[in-house]
Amino acid sequence: MKNYNTETFMSKFAFSIMILMHDNFLLSFFANPYGLLKNAGLRPGQHILEVGCGPGFFTIPASEIVGDKGVIYAVDIRSQAIERVRKKMNNQGIRNIRPLLTNASDTDLPDKSIDTVFIFGLPYFIGGQDNVISEMHRILKPGGILSFKHLRGSETKLVERVEKNGMKYLKKVGNILLFEKRKDKNADDSVEKEI
Repeated sequence: MKNYNTETFMSKFAFSIMILMHDNFLLSFFANPYGLLKNAGLRPGQHILEVGCGPGFFTIPASEIVGDKGVIYAVDIRSQAIERVRKKMNNQGIRNIRPLLTNASDTDLPDKSIDTVFIFGLPYFIGGQDNVISEMHRILKPGGILSFKHLRGSETKLVERVEKNGMKYLKKVGNILLFEKRKDKNADDSVEKEI
């Protein structure tokens, strides 16, 4: 496990505010986590990577979607986030989540081991967006899905950047952009995967 100084990126106070927002039952009326995760490509039995799990708003529903035969790797650079997810796991008896205190640009997960990666709600990337996307390409299985919940900025530039790093844009579902891992990072794969 890598050691990151999480206080540099987010104060404990700011994380407490995030917990108040994400653990508020009213949030699910505005952002249905189950619907968003299904739109992102999550299915039973998959191995999933969640980039920036925070206090687990999407983590727990993702674990329910993939079920006992699936695994959720919940990555965050904040120890408070990892502790919060572990607490929720223990309180609910969940066994298919693997919280990882690490940077998404260097996960230490095996090559081609992940079916779907979802990145929801991150306005910026520690380690750089290109490095994170390159790491996601490395760990995704051929044909694996990378899902971005688009928040702000140029959607066209995001698509160009992700495609430059070996992914193929598939489609947009709501505000979620779906990409598929190309077999060869430089190949122009013309077969679209059915989601």
